[in-house]
Amino acid sequence: LFFVRLKRLLCPCDSYVTCRNDNGAPVDWYILYKLPSKFGGGLEYLYIDGSTNGWRPSSKKINESGALANTLKPLLDFYTLRTEHFGYLLYNDDPPINVAVSKSFGHSKGERSNLLFDFWLSHSTPRFPTYRNRNFWPNNGNVNAQTFLCVTFPYATFRDIGVQLKYIHIYSFDFDLPTAFPMELQCVAQRSCYPKTEPWSRKVMLTSNAGREFISFAKYTRFGDDLYSGLISESVKNNFQLLPSDCSTPHRHVYNVNRVKLLQPSFSDTVDHSKWCLTEGGTVTCIADMNRMERQKKRGGGSPRG
Repeated sequence: LFFVRLKRLLCPCDSYVTCRNDNGAPVDWYILYKLPSKFGGGLEYLYIDGSTNGWRPSSKKINESGALANTLKPLLDFYTLRTEHFGYLLYNDDPPINVAVSKSFGHSKGERSNLLFDFWLSHSTPRFPTYRNRNFWPNNGNVNAQTFLCVTFPYATFRDIGVQLKYIHIYSFDFDLPTAFPMELQCVAQRSCYPKTEPWSRKVMLTSNAGREFISFAKYTRFGDDLYSGLISESVKNNFQLLPSDCSTPHRHVYNVNRVKLLQPSFSDTVDHSKWCLTEGGTVTCIADMNRMERQKKRGGGSPRG
């Protein structure tokens, strides 16, 4: 998801378009790990941001008034209020509308938006968010575990993020962008631009509003290799653990994760639709938007690394 509000005059702090925690307070970044259906019917989630000192269970439900609802509020309000100067871009290769999406589009899901700041919400959930509906959570999202990474960025990052989305070749299913937005975003919103020449991948450093550095990896379909072993591990130069192993890279191995345990009892990868990887020792974590499967080598996709 991508949301932006362009007006930069004086405004109350609570009107900022930014990532927000369970209490509605602005935060620089957060990660949600929604648990599979055997935990609270699939609506419970774990939460982490720069102030929590690790994962903590949320007392909220993901479809109610938690971090996700607080973050999406400007978009949900825009549907009825048509807030001036607000803009957004929603993309999902499995959108909440009845349309067949070509495999030439990237295996990607996310949102973007701004008023003084903006945020990029990258996630793994099909048909999320629901189409122009305040009840934003899709019922199909309850079954499997899912991940959400929200990062608050200054407006200057818009162009670079637009170029990353171009490499991924996102399927935009809903947007409303003021004409002042960078051409790179306008283009991907119209689904009319993608890389025409090499290189078929791109890596860029993005700095959050609070100064935290995230590396964004993106690959186009013609990259022809796995996102994790073919692109990310080449840059990180460390052994990775992720969801589904590959020992093809000399001196670096990519291992599949079969079970996940985060505070709760463990659960199998068969009920985990999240996309993530981490290095041995946990020094680098990537929250991605594509699976690690042979056929995904022919799809676009990406991952921010923090």
